[in-house]
Formats: sequence, structure tokens, C-alpha cells
Amino acid sequence: MRSSNPVLQDKAFRGLPATGERMTMNGIIARTGLLLVLALITGGWTWHHFVEVAQEGGLPAGMAAISPYLWGGLIVGFVLALVTSFASRWAGLTAPLYAMAEGCALGGISVMLNLRYPGIVMQAVMLTAGVLAVMLLLYRSGIVKVTDRFRMGVVAATGAIALLYLVDIGLRAFTSIQIPFIHETGALGIGFSLLVVGLAALNLVLDFDMIERATAQGAPKYMEWYGAFALMVTLVWLYMEILRLLSKARR
Repeated sequence: MRSSNPVLQDKAFRGLPATGERMTMNGIIARTGLLLVLALITGGWTWHHFVEVAQEGGLPAGMAAISPYLWGGLIVGFVLALVTSFASRWAGLTAPLYAMAEGCALGGISVMLNLRYPGIVMQAVMLTAGVLAVMLLLYRSGIVKVTDRFRMGVVAATGAIALLYLVDIGLRAFTSIQIPFIHETGALGIGFSLLVVGLAALNLVLDFDMIERATAQGAPKYMEWYGAFALMVTLVWLYMEILRLLSKARR
């Protein structure tokens, strides 16, 4: 049992009580849907707040109004993700709060990108939902099967991308150097973003497999919230990468 999702590892399901009601895949899917709705609600509220303030005071005032929600959502979401990772029993409370915090952050980011590229957010939301539905269908139908070679390939590629992003962040923070194909809009840059989006989609399959294995082992019912939280982490990454890809295509 292995996944490249940092919060969905086999150790999260070790030493759990072997009595009581068990978690199910359908239960996790239902809770994931609820978390997505919560994220859409807070993201939509952030967007609406920007529009109200911008209509009265202009774009700078609108951006200043949502900035606390953007940065606050990122920080609170990160803290809640850490808490949930180390205290899975609290996931029933922390997972919805995480979804709401991420919704505020993603709402702020989406506003900024939509100002530059009108319509890009709706495209990204629809594509993210479509990728989730397609990958779930492919997995449940058995068309895509998780073998050891498949799992190790996705985990290794995801680790390499994560390391590349960390190097780029370090270079941009302390020097004027940046890794060009991560940010450029040419064929190489768009091809790289397509690769990362595809990799994020494959990570959904690993998440489904990991959750199904934990279900087969008889994980308790409250872990449905933890599984839904883990899927949300991957979906947030997928949405951000789709936004990056679409913005490159627009430029």
C-alpha cells in the first residue's frame, strides 16, 4: 500500500480499531462531494465579495479586500492539513474546515487569474470535475489497474516533479534564476503542464486504490472523512495545475 499523496500513506490506517461500522468507497465518494461543495461555497463567497468591493472602490480595493481570505485560507488550510494528517480521528471536523479554507484561497487565486483571462476559472472547474469523474470511472470499471510497476512509476514521477518545484521556488526566492519551462508559454512549457496535469490525474487512481485497499482491510467508518480529505488534497493540486495549463495556453 503506497501512494504519492503525502497524507494518504499506509501508516494512516495502521493500529485502527477492528470493531464497529466499516468505511466504504461510496461513503468516501459522498463525503468528497460534500467537501467539494463546501469549497465551492467559500470560493464563490470570496469571488462575490471581490465583485461587491470592486464595484464600489475599483479593482485595487477589491483585491485588497480578498487578500486576507486568500493568504488566510492558504495558511489555515496548511495547518488543518497537518492536524488531519496526524489526528485522523478529527477528520470529521478538520476535513470540512480544510475544504472551506482551501475554497477561500482558491477563490482568491481564481479571481486574479480570471481578471487576466476571462472565463478561465469555469473552464478549470469543469475540467477538474471531468477528470475526477473519468478517472473514477476508469478505475471502478477496471480499465486502469494499479500494478506495482504503475504505482512505483507514478510515485517516482510525482516525487521528481515535487523536487523540481522546490528547486524552482528556492531559485526564485534567493536568485533571479527560474526554471523556464515551468513558467514559459511555448510548446515546452505547455507540454510540461500537460504532463503534470496527467500525473495529477494518475495520482487520483493511486488514491482510489489506496482507499479501496484500506476499505478491504476493514478501516473504521470515521476514516471515510480522512479518505475524502486525502482526495481533496489531490484535487486542489489538479485544479491548480489545470489553471496553470490554461493560463499558459491563453498567453
